[in-house]
Amino acid sequence: MGGSVCKEEVEEKRRSPSREDSLTSADRIRRFTVRQFGFNVLSLTRRGLKEVPEELWELLELQKLNLSLNSLKVVPPQVALLSNLVVLNLWGNQLSSLPPEIGQLRTLRVLFIYRNRLTEIPEELGGCTQLEVLSLANNQLSSLPASLSNLTRLKKLNLSHNLIAHVPGCVYNMKALIVMVLSAWWSPFTPQQTL
Repeated sequence: MGGSVCKEEVEEKRRSPSREDSLTSADRIRRFTVRQFGFNVLSLTRRGLKEVPEELWELLELQKLNLSLNSLKVVPPQVALLSNLVVLNLWGNQLSSLPPEIGQLRTLRVLFIYRNRLTEIPEELGGCTQLEVLSLANNQLSSLPASLSNLTRLKKLNLSHNLIAHVPGCVYNMKALIVMVLSAWWSPFTPQQTL
């Protein structure tokens, strides 16, 4: 009868693998990528991520990756596999360190790591010589590695709201620097001590 045919069709669909089931996890994530101003972009912002999905490292074509406002504590060394990245946004997570492999992102031009728990920056970040914008604000940094003097194309540097007591020496080699934000630095001196 007509009603039993519908039930059979529904049952058949339930038993046969759907297109979604046949996709790999990487393909499912890839479906969230978009072309924006000529760039391959993936935004996984506010997804409640506690770790970066392993499948992400298969998306070698990515140029802009937004992992902001999650609960990430670690960026795995596999980040180096995303060698086409131009923009990496990690702000608003719980990162206390970055992997040295981040220095292998030779095409990276913009790196946002503000509002995390970073206590140090790896020396290898100096290998990202194409960087033009670097925001390290609202962390717990007390110094910067000397290797950042290699960032001679850097135009904007935000170091505000950290524990840095003086302008790091590496900044003086950043000849392209136009904007450097230093506001609300921690100072070991009280107003009476500076008089």
